[in-house]
Amino acid sequence: MFHGEGEKLRRAFGKRPVRIWGWWWDRRYRFADWFYAIAFWPWITFFTVTSKSGLAAPVLALIGEPVGRTIQLVAIGGTLVVIPTAVAGTILFRRTRPHLLLAAAALMLVLLGNPVPVAIALYSYAAWFSNRRRLASWTLIMVVGAATAYAFSDGAVFATVSVWIVFIALPLTAGLWVGTRRQLIDNLKERAERLEREQHLMADRAITAERTRIAREMHDVVAHRVSLMVLHAGGLEVSATDAKTVETAGLIRNTGREALSELREILGVLRDDPASEAPTAPQPVLADLARLISDWRAAGMEIDWRTSGTPRPLPAQLERTAFRTVQEALTNAGKHARGGAVVVRMDYGDDDLEIVVTNAPPAPSTGPRPEPPPSSGYGLAGLRERVALAGGSLSAGPYPDGGWQVRAILPVGEHVPEETGDNAGDPHDSDR
Repeated sequence: MFHGEGEKLRRAFGKRPVRIWGWWWDRRYRFADWFYAIAFWPWITFFTVTSKSGLAAPVLALIGEPVGRTIQLVAIGGTLVVIPTAVAGTILFRRTRPHLLLAAAALMLVLLGNPVPVAIALYSYAAWFSNRRRLASWTLIMVVGAATAYAFSDGAVFATVSVWIVFIALPLTAGLWVGTRRQLIDNLKERAERLEREQHLMADRAITAERTRIAREMHDVVAHRVSLMVLHAGGLEVSATDAKTVETAGLIRNTGREALSELREILGVLRDDPASEAPTAPQPVLADLARLISDWRAAGMEIDWRTSGTPRPLPAQLERTAFRTVQEALTNAGKHARGGAVVVRMDYGDDDLEIVVTNAPPAPSTGPRPEPPPSSGYGLAGLRERVALAGGSLSAGPYPDGGWQVRAILPVGEHVPEETGDNAGDPHDSDR
């Protein structure tokens, strides 16, 4: 219990940093806007107070004269608080409404000789927007504004050139580099995503083509042969006079028709035709075992069917797996142990369903033995995969006397592992 609670806490706290990081990453540019606004506010204030350039310099000089204590305090307070705060506030809209920051920077430069907002405005516009004509127009405005602001100050040429280089050229170059790099990365990401989508599409097409080819080959190789077998069995059933022959031919014909029906459903799934409807025939379950065993008994196989425990409804996938297990075991016995007795035992446990199919060695024959039907060699391998998907285990192998046993254990509880690595079996399985 404590281990489970600890696992829950670990998972909860393990996911929290991921959520916090994702929340911050989605809002990182908004945090950057606030950081720039707060970080540059002291510099905007400092250059505004200490600047003696700009078209508003004569007006500020007159305010310094004793023309009125109230007017002087209001002007100084506005210079120290209102104007820098308003300009810093426009930095918050540098990615959504860049014209506000650009206009405020131009006014600050021309009127008060403050070049700090110019650097932020040009860098932000060059980094986030691709309209080069508008960027060139605003750059020209800033260049002319700097020349105008410092035209009548001491060292006008040095101050103007310094502003052009430090507050216009360098931020503009850095913004163009950052913007170009961002566009390049976005283009590469888009190209990579497009290539990935194209690869998935090509893989889907290849899978569809391969499934269609397999369906076509199965139809040509299997369906035609089985159809021919059904036709011959039907003709034999009509023309034969012996009752045993008629019964056997009818059994062959019905079995072939059922095989064709199942094959048709499999081919429909392989072709994956959207216009075709899903197969409506029910999949075989444990309730169909009686019919399966009676068909094999009618074909001459001696089968002893035993059931222990408490039979009860089981999940559909598990019942299909159990049915296919018995079906494959009986098919192998009919191929390789003709005339041998077969015992089918099913044990309904509390936690699992055990299926054991045992066949005796082939019965001795005095005459020529008919050639057994060809074997694909993948029957037990496919059955083992099916049992593993159901969370069970399968074992198969020979007895010393020449018999054979197939044993499957299928869990009937709620816990079914997604993967199973225990696929070991007898090396003789490939022969069946």
